[in-house]
Amino acid sequence: MINRTFLVAALVAATAAATPVPTHAQSPFEPMDVFQLEYAADPQISPDGSQVVYIRTSMDIMRDRKRSELWIVGADGSDHRRLGEGGSPRWSPDGTRIAYTADGQIHLRWMDSGETATLTQLTESPSGLRWSPDGGHIAFNMLVPYPAPSLAAPPRPPAGAEWAAPPIMEDRFKSRQDGVGYLDFGYSHIFVIPVDGGTPTQVTSGDFQHSSAAAWHPDGTHLVFSANRNPDVLDYRNSELYIASVQTGDIRALTDRPGPDGSPAVSPDGRQVAFVGYEDRTRTYQVSQLQIVNLDGSGHRTLTAGLDRSVSSPVWAADGSGVYFQYDDEGNSKVGFATLDGDTEVLAGDLGGTSYGRPYGGGSFSVANDGTFALNQTRPDMPGELAVGSRGGAGARTISDLNSDLLANRTLGEVEEIWWESSYDGRPVHGWIVKPPDFDANRRYPFILEIHGGPVSNYGDRFSAEMQLLASAGYVVLYANPRGSTSYGEEFGDLLYHNYPGQDYDDLISGVDAVIEQGYVDENNLFVTGGSAGGIMTAWIVGKTDRFRAAVSQKPVVNWISKTLTADNWYGYYFSRYEGLPWEDPEPYWRFSPLSLVGNVTTPTMIITGEEDLRTPLSESYQMFHALKMRGIDTAVIRLPGASHDMSRRPSQLMAKIANIVAWFEKYRVMPAAS
Repeated sequence: MINRTFLVAALVAATAAATPVPTHAQSPFEPMDVFQLEYAADPQISPDGSQVVYIRTSMDIMRDRKRSELWIVGADGSDHRRLGEGGSPRWSPDGTRIAYTADGQIHLRWMDSGETATLTQLTESPSGLRWSPDGGHIAFNMLVPYPAPSLAAPPRPPAGAEWAAPPIMEDRFKSRQDGVGYLDFGYSHIFVIPVDGGTPTQVTSGDFQHSSAAAWHPDGTHLVFSANRNPDVLDYRNSELYIASVQTGDIRALTDRPGPDGSPAVSPDGRQVAFVGYEDRTRTYQVSQLQIVNLDGSGHRTLTAGLDRSVSSPVWAADGSGVYFQYDDEGNSKVGFATLDGDTEVLAGDLGGTSYGRPYGGGSFSVANDGTFALNQTRPDMPGELAVGSRGGAGARTISDLNSDLLANRTLGEVEEIWWESSYDGRPVHGWIVKPPDFDANRRYPFILEIHGGPVSNYGDRFSAEMQLLASAGYVVLYANPRGSTSYGEEFGDLLYHNYPGQDYDDLISGVDAVIEQGYVDENNLFVTGGSAGGIMTAWIVGKTDRFRAAVSQKPVVNWISKTLTADNWYGYYFSRYEGLPWEDPEPYWRFSPLSLVGNVTTPTMIITGEEDLRTPLSESYQMFHALKMRGIDTAVIRLPGASHDMSRRPSQLMAKIANIVAWFEKYRVMPAAS
C-alpha cells in the first residue's frame, strides 16, 4: 500500500535532502529524484556515421538549474566521454572538426588532437551554425543592434547624483518574449566567417528579422534561408524562402504565397530546395507539409500530401533520392523518409526526451552520409536517451544509458494507453492512464485529470516527471489529446477554430467517465489540473460542472480580451482564434473566457503562475482569484518568483508546483468511511 502521508510530506518538503536508497530497494519516484534526471539533446552524427556528439543535460542541485555539456559516443555505444562545456555542436563536412557555441562565441574543436580554439569575438550571441560544403566557412545568425528610439534626450544628472534610469520608448510590433523579457533593439541577420579566423561578413540586410538557420548551396557561394521580409508587420504569419549571394548580398525570393515557408534544405546537386510550410487560410491549425521547389522557383510540389501530419526538419539523403523528416503521429514523434515520388515510410519512433516535466514532444535527429541517423528517444519509463538507426534497418537501437542508476531503484507508475468516444459527436479520443506504483485493481484511487497546453500541441507516450510524481502521491492520472490536439490530422486539430474552449470539454469529461468505468477510481475524489491551455480548460471546467472536488489552474488565461492585448504573443489570437478584433466584436472574446462562467463556480480552485510569465500574465490569475474571492469560493494564488511560462526551468520550481497541487487536492480529498 502506498503511504500517502509520507509522499505528500515529501512533496511539500521537496527541497529537503533525499534519503539514500539501498541499491536493492525499490521506492516510488520522489521529488528529489528530479535532480537526478538526465537527458540527451541535439544528437549530431558524424559524416561517416561512426560517432555521435550531443548535449547531455543534467540538473545542478546547488544552482537549481539545468547543466548542459558536450559528450561524444561511438555509434555502437562505445567510448562514451565528455568533451567539455558548450552547445549547438555541428560537424565539419569531413568530420575532422566540431563547431560549437560557448560563452557567447563560436569555438572549434579538432577531433584528432582535442585542441580547441575560439573563432569569434562577437558582441551578441550566435545561433544557427552551419558549415560551408568545403569546410572553409561557417554561417550563423546574430542580432545587429540599433539605437533605441527616443523623442527627447533625457536630462543630464549632476555628477554623483542617483537618478532613475531614463525612459524607454517602444514602437515595435513585438517588444517582449516570455522567458527573455524585454527584447534588445535590433534585427537578426545572417553572417559568414572563415574557419581560419577573421571578421564575420554580414550577408543579409534590411530592417527584417533573419532568425532561422541558413542552408548552404553546394557551390559554397550562396545561402538559402527563410524570413518574413514583408514590410507589413501585421502579416506576421508569412515567411518565404530566399537565396542570397555570400559575396554580394543580393537576395532573390524562391517562394511567394501567404503562409509560412521555412526550414530549407538544398539538394546535393543544388537544383532543388526542400522545405516545410502551408498556404495560409487563416485557421487555428493547418498541417505543415514537406515540399520541394526548383532553385529558380519553379516546380513547386508537395511530397507528404497523403500523410496529413505536420512535418519538420527536412534533411536530404546524400544521394538525393529523398528527404528525411520528423513528425508527430497520435502522440508519438517519429523520423520519416519521403521519396521524390511522394512515398513515405516510418524509420523510427519515440523521438523526444527534452521535455522532462510533462509528456510533450521535443526531439531531433541528424543523418550521416551513409544514411545512418541519430536521434534522442523517450518512452514513459525512459527519459531521453540516444539511439541510432538506418533506413532499411530493424529500427533504432539505444546506445546510451543515462538514467538506469536512478530508475533501477524506482518503481514508476505504469502508463496505459486508452481510447474512448466523445459524448459530443462520437469521435475517438486518445489518452494515457498513469497508475500509482504497486497499483491494486481492487482498490479505489483518487483521480486527477491533467490537461495539456497549447491547445495546438500534444501529449504522448513519453516520460514525464510530473505525471510520475502525481501517481506516486497515490493518484490515478489521466492525460489526453482532446480535439484541437496535433498529431491526428488537420481536421481534428482545427476543430477549435472560432470555438475555444469548445467540445474539447466534452472529450475530456468523456475520458474521465471512461477511466471510472475501469472500476478502480473513487468517484468521490475527482480532481483536475493543467497548464496554459490546460489551465484555461481547468478554469472552464469548474464553470461548467461541480463534479470535481478541487481544481488547480496553472498559468491560465481567463479573459481573452486582456490576454489578446497584453501577452507577449498578443498578435497570435485575433482572426485565427476568434473572428475580428476585441473592439470590433467583444462578444466571442468574452463568451469563450472562463471568467464569464465564474458565477457558476463552486469548486475550490487554486491558481499557480510564474511571476515573470509574459505568455499568460499573472494578471490573468489574479482576475480569477479576485472573482472567486468576491463569490466566497475557497481559492488561493501561488506565485513562483522568477518563473516564466515554463515553470520547469528550475527543478525546485517544478517540485514546488507539484507539491502545492497535491497539497491542495489532499485538503479537499474525502477519506472513505471506516467499515
